[in-house]
Amino acid sequence: MANRERMAPADAAWLHMDRPNNLMVVNAVMWFEQPPDWTLVRKILEERVVERHPRFRQRVVDTGVAVGPFGAPHWEDDDTFDIGNHLHHLALPSPGGQQELQELIADLMATPIDAGKPLWHSYFIDGYGVGSAILMRFHHCIADGIALAEVMLSLTDDAPDADVRVHREPSPVRSRGLLARVAAPAAAASNLVGGAVAGARGAAGAMLHESREVLANPDRLRELVGAGRADVSALTRVLLLPSDSDSVLRGSTGVAKRVAWSTPIALSDVKAAGRATGGTVNDVLLTALTGSLRSYLERRGSPVDEVRALVMVNLRRPGAPLPRKLGNRFGLVFLALPVGLPDRLDRLAELRSRMEGLKHSPESAVFFGILNTIGLVPTQVGAALVDILATKGTIIVTNVPGPRQTVYLAGTPVAGVIPWVPASGDIGVGVSIFSYAGQVFFGIVSDAGILSDPDSLVDEFERELAALLTPGG
Repeated sequence: MANRERMAPADAAWLHMDRPNNLMVVNAVMWFEQPPDWTLVRKILEERVVERHPRFRQRVVDTGVAVGPFGAPHWEDDDTFDIGNHLHHLALPSPGGQQELQELIADLMATPIDAGKPLWHSYFIDGYGVGSAILMRFHHCIADGIALAEVMLSLTDDAPDADVRVHREPSPVRSRGLLARVAAPAAAASNLVGGAVAGARGAAGAMLHESREVLANPDRLRELVGAGRADVSALTRVLLLPSDSDSVLRGSTGVAKRVAWSTPIALSDVKAAGRATGGTVNDVLLTALTGSLRSYLERRGSPVDEVRALVMVNLRRPGAPLPRKLGNRFGLVFLALPVGLPDRLDRLAELRSRMEGLKHSPESAVFFGILNTIGLVPTQVGAALVDILATKGTIIVTNVPGPRQTVYLAGTPVAGVIPWVPASGDIGVGVSIFSYAGQVFFGIVSDAGILSDPDSLVDEFERELAALLTPGG
């Protein structure tokens, strides 16, 4: 019998959140203005990712039982592993523009990953203008989006003539931006995470015996998940948040997805706007997002005062190397976006104040503890908790700072990058902000039934940002 390694509870939570209408898969696209040597790309991927990280050679064994030495999901070496089963060579239809690439990516996003093999795929895409693109898909149980962005970027080099045979360690995501602003100091966050995990493990046994009561009375979850937690106030805030306001951006998710992304935005312009308004780069970007949501909702006759966003927070220690076995190590905080404020500068000031209030919040570590609980309890109980939490937000937001300078894949310069993380439950809109080589890319992934035209939201974002970048705007 092959050696097995028990899956960490937080990773198991993402495995069990998978639904046909909302796959728990992290997707990331990288594009080029000239085609790279795909044979060389395959060699780099094999040496720097597959050989480096065991999860890319392992499959998941899951009995569907949450507890016990043989019940929880396990990682198992795939004795029949062949990298060729995970690499796919495609070509865009004419005219091969961004719209065609977006449609292809959306179709692939709706495609489940074969659970009988390691849970990842890479697509080499020709015919993107005169260049090419590469789409990478990883199941969320392998790692969080922050870690997987590092994995993808480990394929690249800082110079076009770098020796691609030399193994490159993934560079830790820089702790600049939204992730850093809301995260507690590293030591405090580590302690909170430890307490959250301990509380989750302690609660799991009780939940096994009380699953029927939990399903009949979801309020009971607050007591069970919080067993052993010292900081119950943050846990109470998370679990007692009311559902987010009804709007056209909320509804039941389906299988079909849509994606869109912006033209490159000069990071220097965003920084200048921040200095002019007394805000940061992230204050400006979040204000533009808030304004775009306001305009979108108003045009569709669905105005609300606030839209609650779930914002990812990195819980790894700054500068820590990426573990070989990867895994999920992040939390979420709830940020209410003040879409009801009509004035842009008022929105910016309010967002800055709310962000400051979250800066040292233990909420992200509490959420990590909840994820561990979901991974330890029966799947039906975990699904009930996921559904409850998903009602509390409308969109998920990630903001990942990438390389500051141009990087190269197999000697070919990377023109742009955008990743998307999945949203659990019936959350149907995901926003990704990725900075790279002095530019910012704004991307949307959405459920086709909830937001069928993400390009229009991208257009609204670009208009809002342009107004903020204009003196007096």
